[in-house]
This record gives sequence, structure tokens and C-alpha cells, in this order.
Amino acid sequence: MDTGGVLELFSEVEKLRVQLMNNVEVMPDCQRVEGEVSHKEILTCIENIILGIVTSLSKDEAPILALPNRSSWANISFDSAIGLQMVSGSSITTIRSDCPSSVTKFAQIVKILSVIYRLVQSNSYATKRDIYYSNTQLFGSQSAVDSIVDDISCMLKVPRRSLHVLATSKGLISGDLCYMEEDGTRIDCYSSSTAAAVSSNIAGIRNIVSSAKFVLIVEKDATFQRLLDDDFCTKLSPCIMITGKGVPDVNSRLMVRKLWDTLHIPVFALVDADPHGIEIMCIYKYGSVAMSFEAHSLTVPSVMWLGLLPSDLQRLRVPEDALIPLTKRDESKLSSLLKRPYLTSQPDWQREMELMQQTKVKAEIQSLAAIAPDFLTNTYLPNKLRYGGWV
Repeated sequence: MDTGGVLELFSEVEKLRVQLMNNVEVMPDCQRVEGEVSHKEILTCIENIILGIVTSLSKDEAPILALPNRSSWANISFDSAIGLQMVSGSSITTIRSDCPSSVTKFAQIVKILSVIYRLVQSNSYATKRDIYYSNTQLFGSQSAVDSIVDDISCMLKVPRRSLHVLATSKGLISGDLCYMEEDGTRIDCYSSSTAAAVSSNIAGIRNIVSSAKFVLIVEKDATFQRLLDDDFCTKLSPCIMITGKGVPDVNSRLMVRKLWDTLHIPVFALVDADPHGIEIMCIYKYGSVAMSFEAHSLTVPSVMWLGLLPSDLQRLRVPEDALIPLTKRDESKLSSLLKRPYLTSQPDWQREMELMQQTKVKAEIQSLAAIAPDFLTNTYLPNKLRYGGWV
């Protein structure tokens, strides 16, 4: 970082120090709601970090920030009732202000802490994109902001939504569901031709009304749209469909968890019969290493694998030209998945994955169209749901 960047860093620290000295008691304590943390608790956490930085500077020492390591399996334990969760006493990554390789990240963290402090103090919200565009030169990329917001959430032990930083959702939801957004907007997802965007503020959703018999997580947007076009949610029985369009964002995962907590109905996953699809399903069910510190609010341990199962490919005699050979990368991913701690509690999943290893083929959900164009909607899913064809 150049001299100007260092000066900006310490200017930000000084501004935040003055701000917290003048406004420590600005916000009243708030009741916790669904894991929410009071404004005062968050402000106090940030104040303690800045106090540590200022104390180091007063001693002519280089300030250091300590972040839990969010990328190491060594920091993870598995609980079948929760999923992957970060263990207490996890290994720490130190971000030094006097080290060329970390001073930029140190400055980025302090800058975002100052933004969060002002947002919480004023009870206002900003998106991660707003934060990025507040200083594109410092942050360099949107992904840097996204990662640091999660780092701060983990460091403060505060759910990300409590930091007043919102993320634009990429997920879609449709079916027998109505609810109220925090701002009073009523969302009606009951439409055969369109889908609603998943809310950016799941914690603020209230007055959920639904007669759905189950929730169907759909891996791909293309499959989701096909089921929407075929009016799947009303043909068999009322249900709710949701897609995170591939690897799900946090809001899509929070939404599935919210529906499960509120409606107490089964949750099924429809993914490709390949290692990538299986991993996406595992994220919904067991969580991810990077977000393990929030596992209690993101995972849905009851998720069931509805399809596409590797055994379905043989049972249904899916044409060979619709099957795809596993790549070396697929085989590596599959081996990695089979070593995950949660697979020991899922022998049926294990058998399906071992079958994929043996046959060395994978298939997309769309491969069922090789049997009949409407096979997925009119035959495969109805039979699965009626006769219990899931694992």
C-alpha cells in the first residue's frame, strides 16, 4: 500500500475513534430476534477492536487484527443436528498493519468496520455493492468486500444480517407461499408463470402463509423454469420451489431454513447426478466450511435427496448418449466428498456416490428428457414423491 493508503487507514481509525468516543451510548439495547444481536452489542464489539488498534499505536506498536481461519477443515466439527460448525479455539490468521502482504487487507477491514459502525448506529442498511463503490480503489474487487464482510461477521461472532449489510439475492422462489417483507411489502409467490426474487432481508420476513406439503430445492435455474412452465407446484400437490441458481447464496439458504422452521414440512433436493450437484445439496443440508460459524441458522439437516440419483440412471435406463463420463476433476471431487465427516451418517448417500465411482458416469437432470420430453414433471417427480423414492 502506498503512503496515501496508509494515511487513509489511520485517518479512518481516528475518525472511528472520535465517533465512538462521542456516541457510545447512542443506540438503545434491542431484543434479540432469530439470532439478531442488539445494536449496543455490535457497537461495543467494534469499539473494542478500535480501542485495541489505538492502544497499539499509542505504544508505537504495529496494530494487528486476529481473524478465525474460515477455510480450514481443521477448525470444523460435525454435529448431525446442526451440520458443519466452527469449533471454539479455532486457528487464527493474523492481519498485520506493518506487513506489505497484509496491510491492504488491514485497511479494508478497518474501513468496512467504520461503515458497519455508522450503519448500525443510524439503524440504516447498505448493500455489499454500496460498500465496494464507496472506495473501489481500496477494495479492488467486489469479492474482496464480500469475503471481508464474512470475516468481520465471524470475528465479531455476529450474524451477517445483524451488521446491517445486505447482499443482493440471486435466488428465486415460487409456489404456495405469501409473506410480508420488513417494509410492509406483501409478496405472493403463487404464480404459474413467474417467480419472486428471494428477499435480501430474510430476518425481516413475517406473516408467512402457506398450504405447501413440501419444499423442493432445485439446483439449476433452467430446471426451475421448466417446472415453473409446467405448473408443477399445483399439478401434484401444493408446494414451494426455490433455486439458488447453482451454488446457493446465503439468502437462499436462509430462506430454506426459514421455511423449514416456520412450516415444519419436508425439504427435498433436486440436483444433477454429479459431484457438483451433490456438493450443492450438502451445502443446504450440512453447510459450508466458509460459513460454518453461522451453521445454526443456515443448515437444514432434514434435507432429503430426491434426485437425480445415480441409481436412477440404471433403473430408468437413461440412454447412454445422455450420460457423461466423469472427468479427473469429477473423480477427485467425488473422493473428497466421500471423506466428508457427514457421509458416515448417510449410508444411502454413500452407496449412491460409490455407484457413481464404479460406473464413472454422471448425468444432468435434463437427461431425463431423453426418455420423454415431459418425463421429469409428469412421471419422475410424481412417482418419487408418491412412493418415497428419495434417500
